[in-house]
Amino acid sequence: MTELAAAHCEVCTPGTPILPEPEAAELSAQVPEWERDGTRALRREFAFPNFRDAFGFVAKAALIAEAEGHHPDIELGWGRAAFELTTHAAKGLTRNDFVLAAKIDQLAA
Repeated sequence: MTELAAAHCEVCTPGTPILPEPEAAELSAQVPEWERDGTRALRREFAFPNFRDAFGFVAKAALIAEAEGHHPDIELGWGRAAFELTTHAAKGLTRNDFVLAAKIDQLAA
């Protein structure tokens, strides 16, 4: 388990600052499968052999997200599930996005 996957999301309120680019780049290196859109968002798509497995993965990831109080945008289709992470209160990336990305990666492993 990585340090990020072991961490927990913190409550963010409107006006929470986004991560500076150097810190976002450093954290991004810890979740290399995720595409980073600057300091705006993280995105990753997962492939599955069928809809049932994709749905099951989304359901498990949703339970983790709910427990962390940090909710991704999720796309679900036959054989695929995609997640986009951003902190709406900050209008960009915070450490929470990287924590949840690491937890989703751990689920996929």
